[in-house]
Amino acid sequence: MDLFYWQLVYFFVKKQYRIIKLSTVPHEIWLESFHYKGVPLIRLVRYDVDWSSWLKRDIEYTWHVAMELRKRYMKRSIQVLNVYVSAYPPVDDWEAAVENAQTFSKDARIGLKTVLIHSANVPHALQQISEVMKEPVSLSSMERYDDPFVAAQYIQKQIFHLERERQEKEKRLLEYGTPLFTYVLIGLQVLMFLVLEWKGGSTNPAVLIQYGAKFNPLIKEGEWWRFITPIFLHIGFFHLFMNTMALYYLGMTVERLYGSWRFLFIYFLAGFFGTLGSFLFTSSLSAGASGAIFGLFGALLYFGTVYRHLFFKTMGTNIIGLVALNLGLGLLIPGIDNAGHIGGLIGGFLAASIVHLPRHRLLSKQLMSFVFTSVVIAVCLYIGLK
Repeated sequence: MDLFYWQLVYFFVKKQYRIIKLSTVPHEIWLESFHYKGVPLIRLVRYDVDWSSWLKRDIEYTWHVAMELRKRYMKRSIQVLNVYVSAYPPVDDWEAAVENAQTFSKDARIGLKTVLIHSANVPHALQQISEVMKEPVSLSSMERYDDPFVAAQYIQKQIFHLERERQEKEKRLLEYGTPLFTYVLIGLQVLMFLVLEWKGGSTNPAVLIQYGAKFNPLIKEGEWWRFITPIFLHIGFFHLFMNTMALYYLGMTVERLYGSWRFLFIYFLAGFFGTLGSFLFTSSLSAGASGAIFGLFGALLYFGTVYRHLFFKTMGTNIIGLVALNLGLGLLIPGIDNAGHIGGLIGGFLAASIVHLPRHRLLSKQLMSFVFTSVVIAVCLYIGLK
């Protein structure tokens, strides 16, 4: 049954499932794929099950792991296919343990389907898996190998070769671009801060208005360039320092993911949306790159919708936590322009949906995003300027 186990693993790996956990005592592999929304998680175990009591304990363990994975992926519910490959069935009544596996779930957010495969029920068990997957399970032929052990070794090599290729692809995806404009934008905002200080102080309202801060009366008079220029102005050194640090870390990440020109488009459109949000909901004088920086958060969240598993594997939980923390602080601390932050977050997400990720040709979806974004901008401008 060892060969059968690895044939089954190989089938799922070829179906774009990726290994997220691997152990050898007993042989256990967890696989995930968000391409298969019906069954995003699969667990395969190669163990000669002797008693149903072991099976019950292990099914409960599976449920607890699934709960942790559901929380990590922030999914409302998750379905798990739990497959045991055993040379022989347990000696006592094991069917009841499998049928009642769902009773371990204290809520309906974990759907756990358990299948036990042994030498006498292979066709029936494969049919069960096919019904869950909603497609037939076809195992690779190993007829050219006389020794099952050698055949199993060959399949293992094939599996880990596919995994290495997938990891290399993900690495290339995360390091597509070389940061350039991040440094340019940092230099520009530091330069403008020095200019403001030289001309009378970065906290002086008259100086800020003169050099392009968001000031609603002048925007309504036709100075629309003020939707962009506030991105480069900062009110006090602490404001500059915090936004420069955020731009450095987030900008490097987003520019590597999207490439320099996509990054620049995302940054400026998000900055525009940030100023637009502030223009619509606050009348106070404002400046800063915060809206554009929140747009970088939005671009990373968009990346998470395309590569959910990679997003949560690398940065997802931290990004979502930082967004929630910063928006929460904006509600609690007076003087923070939360409307600008939310506007920038939305703008960054929409900008990323327009340019999409490198090597992704989805022109129809990108066009729809462009049209939708244009309509949103037109409506917001109409409301704000009427």
